[in-house]
Amino acid sequence: MRTVLHRFATALVLTCGVSGAAARGEDAAGSAPAGMVVVPAGHYAPLIRTKDEPERVPVPVYALDERPVTNAEFLAFVHANPKWQRSRVSPLFADTGYLADWTGDTELGPRVPATAPVVRVSWFAARAYAAWAGKRLPTTAEWEHAAAAGFTTANGATEPGFPAYALVWFSKPTPDTFPSVGLGRPNFYGARDLLSLVWEWVDDFNTAMVSGESRGDTGLERTLFCGAGAAGARDLTNYPAFMRAGLRSSLRASYVVPNLGFRCAQSISP
Repeated sequence: MRTVLHRFATALVLTCGVSGAAARGEDAAGSAPAGMVVVPAGHYAPLIRTKDEPERVPVPVYALDERPVTNAEFLAFVHANPKWQRSRVSPLFADTGYLADWTGDTELGPRVPATAPVVRVSWFAARAYAAWAGKRLPTTAEWEHAAAAGFTTANGATEPGFPAYALVWFSKPTPDTFPSVGLGRPNFYGARDLLSLVWEWVDDFNTAMVSGESRGDTGLERTLFCGAGAAGARDLTNYPAFMRAGLRSSLRASYVVPNLGFRCAQSISP
């Protein structure tokens, strides 16, 4: 009898564990690769409505780095790929400020802690790192889908205190030396630092507002600018989302920014 009860209790514990994992998106797709979290399938509602934009963009299940890429990890990348070192990178792929805080091509220096997020990297460099690591950059829909989660629920917008938390980072100046990654509280899916450390590249950053050179582009979506853009917004209270959309629309792939880093993603077969 004791053996039967023990087996039943063990099965109950395992079942509860699986149910908890399923709530966090760790079920049908299996466990995430090391250092990554599984974000379950869902939908992303673009902040700005346009004539061609769907109301909701489906987001298949995927894996996302738990935290941003660090200086130490990017240092390993430039060691293995010398063409991405500071003195060798092509000006087509990175502006002159590329890795400017580093002491040298393969030296971080006192202001660049190994465990801090790498910044001053271009989209080209971030994409190359992701490919070298066997991953890719997340799409806007994937990044925003993950960042929409609160600490205890999948919808941070309705979680008490979470919208206020998401605003705090905007009131802080960029530090001279960034703290280590991974110190932030994990969100509902287990991802850290999405809203509290650095801006982050996404793979399709340049699809934010315009489809070509703005002065002669007949495909320009003019409802996205000035008052028309705000009028077409789904949520006028989502200040962080407005800021992210504004930043992405201002970037070019070769730009390097003192507080812009990245994390990687990976597709997962259902």
